[in-house]
Amino acid sequence: MNRINKIRKDRSAFTLVEIMIVVAIIGLLAALAIPGFVKARKQSQGRRILNDARQMDAAVDQWALETGQTDGNAINTTSAATYLKTAWKSTDLLGNAYAVTVVGGTQMAVNANTKSSLAGVGIDWGAY
Repeated sequence: MNRINKIRKDRSAFTLVEIMIVVAIIGLLAALAIPGFVKARKQSQGRRILNDARQMDAAVDQWALETGQTDGNAINTTSAATYLKTAWKSTDLLGNAYAVTVVGGTQMAVNANTKSSLAGVGIDWGAY
């Protein structure tokens, strides 16, 4: 009998309470961290969408200058796309279409659904 008690005393293990405390702490840390990760991801998406719109707007400006387009002319996205290093993007990361208007003024616009989906993450859409 004495031998069994000695074996039980020598064995070190975690109790159920200790394990539950560790799980609770990990859950608390996850609950604090996840909203920050979600916001950072949305900010990243918004910045990417805004930068794509700016690049396409600059490509339209270059195309309009080199081809002699005047304000109010329709934008030929196929021709303007030749001024981009990447392909012309007709839709953004969220699957909403960019609005392409006419030469001059606001030539490119980010979809209102995209703006509302990414509201509250600190993206300044400016003219787009």
